[in-house]
Amino acid sequence: MNTIKINQDQFKELLKNPNDKSFVMLNLLKFKKEGGKKSYARYLKEANRFIDEVGGKLLIFSRPKELLTGTETWDLLMLVKYPSRKAFLAMANNPDYLKIHSFREEALENAVLYATDEIALRDLMQECPE
Repeated sequence: MNTIKINQDQFKELLKNPNDKSFVMLNLLKFKKEGGKKSYARYLKEANRFIDEVGGKLLIFSRPKELLTGTETWDLLMLVKYPSRKAFLAMANNPDYLKIHSFREEALENAVLYATDEIALRDLMQECPE
């Protein structure tokens, strides 16, 4: 099962989102058994400069271990902070970046990309009824 296709409805929401503040992209990745890790390493080697060029920063790069809830397992978890959605989209649409994106596609059996906005705990608590 390959679910690395773009969710077009959510991508349109990302395009329309007026938030110009920084955000964190959650990446959950499962490699193809044959050559997936190698292909993803090649992608990362090339992709890092594009992240840097738009002011992005890799926050966490880790291997998920014990799955305490759910059923889907992952080979890699990354959190990447971008200065804005506009910066992320500039990277994602860069013709030179698109040339190396095939390495990512070759590498992955499954992937989740989730654009997240930071919230303060106090704001979350105010949203919760007593």
